[in-house]
Amino acid sequence: MDSGSQKHILVVDDDEHISYLLKFLLNRENYIVTVANDGKQALHQVEKLDPPDLVILDLIMPYVDGIQIIKHIRSKPEWNSVQIIVLSSNSQENDIVRALDCGANDFIAKPFKPEELVARLRRFIRTVA
Repeated sequence: MDSGSQKHILVVDDDEHISYLLKFLLNRENYIVTVANDGKQALHQVEKLDPPDLVILDLIMPYVDGIQIIKHIRSKPEWNSVQIIVLSSNSQENDIVRALDCGANDFIAKPFKPEELVARLRRFIRTVA
């Protein structure tokens, strides 16, 4: 298998069960997955990694929240075009609007439907034939 054609996703969620489920689900779909378990780890990954194809991000996390991470990602020119999907149980209208206004591309409320999540990912990650 050519790993150059695989798409890379950064998952940022402090819930170990959710991050494990996402990694399992996305690996099964042939994505390369990196996990950050809190806001500090996420900021570290943004500094260390080449920009991934997509970030799946929770809003409520220890140390640094999702809104701050979105702003940080959008402030970095090389990461500015990375697609961001917020996946959060914090799904009040003002939270959704705030996340989208800060630069998120989409918002999915927890609990989520795995097949719907994968379908939304495909909208943002195009495989070049």
